[in-house]
Amino acid sequence: QVQLVESGGGLVQAGGSLRLSCAASGSISRINAMGWYRQAPGKQRELVATSTSGGSTNYADSVKGRFTISRDNAKNTVHLQMNSLKPEDTAVYYCNAVIGILRYRDYWGQGTQVTVSS
Repeated sequence: QVQLVESGGGLVQAGGSLRLSCAASGSISRINAMGWYRQAPGKQRELVATSTSGGSTNYADSVKGRFTISRDNAKNTVHLQMNSLKPEDTAVYYCNAVIGILRYRDYWGQGTQVTVSS
């Protein structure tokens, strides 16, 4: 089994910053990608940022220039630095990892709440 444990959520004023972290542990064969998704009340879960094992990154248009994803492959961790936060960034943020060699499987963290007040 694989576990993803997130940390770093909280309440911040608009314009502020937060840093989310996620650590993967357990029976990990190979992590192909790690990333962050978020889900606001009444909305579908959406991609925020992802990072592949090759170093490629992908961001949602709404967070480009404000959020930065980084990985520590040796520690199986991924971080999301969130700057210039807006009230519309309020959501539960979920860590995701795509793990496997010939077969890939998605794993999810339990989620961490990020609330941005105006």
